[in-house]
Amino acid sequence: MSAPRATSAVITLTAAIFGLTYGLSAPLIALELAEDGYTETLIGANSAMHAVGILVVAPLLPGLSLHLGFRRLAKLALLAAGGLLALFPVTPLLWLWFVLRTALGAASETIFVVSEAWLNQITSEATRSRTIAIYVMALSTGTAMGPAILSVTGREHEHLAFVIGALIALVACVVLAMGKPIDVPPERPSTQNPFSYLRLIPVAVAASALIAALEAAGLNLLPIYAIQLGWEEQSATFLLTILLVGSILLQVPVGWLGDRLSRRLLLVLLAIISTVGALVWPLALSHDWLAFPLLFLWGGAFVGIYTITIAILGDRYHDSELVSVYALLSIAWGVGALLGPLVGGLAMEISPHGLPVFAAIACGLFAIFASLDRPVARTVSR
Repeated sequence: MSAPRATSAVITLTAAIFGLTYGLSAPLIALELAEDGYTETLIGANSAMHAVGILVVAPLLPGLSLHLGFRRLAKLALLAAGGLLALFPVTPLLWLWFVLRTALGAASETIFVVSEAWLNQITSEATRSRTIAIYVMALSTGTAMGPAILSVTGREHEHLAFVIGALIALVACVVLAMGKPIDVPPERPSTQNPFSYLRLIPVAVAASALIAALEAAGLNLLPIYAIQLGWEEQSATFLLTILLVGSILLQVPVGWLGDRLSRRLLLVLLAIISTVGALVWPLALSHDWLAFPLLFLWGGAFVGIYTITIAILGDRYHDSELVSVYALLSIAWGVGALLGPLVGGLAMEISPHGLPVFAAIACGLFAIFASLDRPVARTVSR
């Protein structure tokens, strides 16, 4: 195996292993707070601290990457994530959990950004799409398996799940160290102001914020919502895995449709399907046989919104332009991840079915916005 391919494999495996930690920690922290009697609004506020960490660290990452290099920065972030997870069960004060959650969000964002930038640096243009696709699938699979670990271990043994999460992060660090991937100088960031693209890609920005908001709200609040409907905790947590598996496996048929239909039309259709699917959640979660296939299909349709959005951007932007475009989408993602758990938690306090209502309204508004959007001519001020 060539050095670049071996490095790609190590980076992808490291990200997939760390995805287990990300998928495990979100529902675990939310369930711990719920068991201690805290309200859904407070749980949502704590979940939003992950996004605060993203927004804090994102502007610093280009400089840190140039100063430390990809490999060293990734190792430091993995060690930090493992240490932070180990601190949660021994930290008695609630306000400190907000600090820890912010720091964990910063460490997680560092891993994701560094691994994606690293892969782009070492991958040739001819194989870049395939390499990134494998990376995204591996990362998503790891994230999906996180809730499955929690559903198996449960929380009966105090601190066990947090210890497992910390150990997984450390294993990822060991894989990265032993794999000895090629460390290349990071590309200097584009000087193009990302916000200058805002009027050119408003639907893509809205899609990024939508996916982040409902992903963050779902990872943290879906198990709590299911428990309120009578599900056992382990089964409620497993619902997340079903949703995430659907979001992984159904991207292939979504992509196939995107190559054969109008992508803008498909984008609106997926948003409509996601709206209707969210409205059916209360009925579906009353029956096991209906809940699993619905969440599987809903996860695929919902994440398909982002898949088709990225495909549309790939039609219009290339090379250095994509750096500024993705920078803008990252900011939108952070804002969505910040607001999603806050609004979702508040909605659950207002109504027993507040979470699916929030998801349906968000997807419905996006469907309307996307259907009314008309592409703007690509004239960007330098």
